[in-house]
Amino acid sequence: MTKTTVSLVTPHILSVIDLAKQAETGINVDWHLKDAVAKTYADLGHQFNARDLISAFIHGLETTAEQAEPRRKFYSGALRTAAVLATQRLNELD
Repeated sequence: MTKTTVSLVTPHILSVIDLAKQAETGINVDWHLKDAVAKTYADLGHQFNARDLISAFIHGLETTAEQAEPRRKFYSGALRTAAVLATQRLNELD
């Protein structure tokens, strides 16, 4: 069975979305976001198209953050934080 980019990346985006929902309730999720990004790199970083997969992960987080309602600042902030963390590590793939 051939895995697609969507099937590889979506579970990682959804785990960060779950954390963002927890951030809305007042839970400090900073450490958990760092862990989620690290796990994403661990799972996807060994693929031959790792850069494309991580870029899709970052794009998915940024798009979801943009679509969040303005009053959901903690939700969108958590998503943006994860996107920044993932972007900072993107150069490690080279």
